[in-house]
Amino acid sequence: MSIKKIITTPVALDAIAGLQLGDTVYLSGVIATGRDDVHRRVVHEGMQCPFDFSGGVIFHAGPIVRGDNDLVSIGPTSSIRMEEWAADFIKQTGVRIMIGKGGMGDKTAAACREHGAIHCVYPGGCAVLGALQVEKIEGVYWRELGMPECVWVLKVREFGPLIVTVDTQGNNLYTESKALYASRKQACMQSVFPSSY
Repeated sequence: MSIKKIITTPVALDAIAGLQLGDTVYLSGVIATGRDDVHRRVVHEGMQCPFDFSGGVIFHAGPIVRGDNDLVSIGPTSSIRMEEWAADFIKQTGVRIMIGKGGMGDKTAAACREHGAIHCVYPGGCAVLGALQVEKIEGVYWRELGMPECVWVLKVREFGPLIVTVDTQGNNLYTESKALYASRKQACMQSVFPSSY
């Protein structure tokens, strides 16, 4: 029987350094949301984010919130949308864990290796479950960006499951899987269409 791996925030490097691709973890503590506009402001516009991401967690998500403290749902946004800014965001903020849907590219993987960060996926379609794993909304910043784009600061308990897709060595589950499946494609196609190969 495996032990449930729970990481608490702020996240120390040694808490994630031993994680490997495909490992499942959960988070307890404080995380914050941030999508395209947050990354753009920090990286391109040089704005200081009012939330300190050092040793922290950014969840690529656009939650639905009633008022200031009634979280209805929070599901992941496709992380690849942040690829343009993610490497510099990691470097500038010291964020340790990025969470979203799908994978990240080579620039982000290199930044994870250089700065000791990881990327994880949260299962798509589980936005209501995500809201149930949030104990409290602790704050909101950059409200002028609109509900899905502003920074929501959330206290979570055993938030997950989160699957490691980029580790601190820069290994990338999506890139490696794509190469593996491509290498098997020829043999599979030949067994299906032998006269064509």
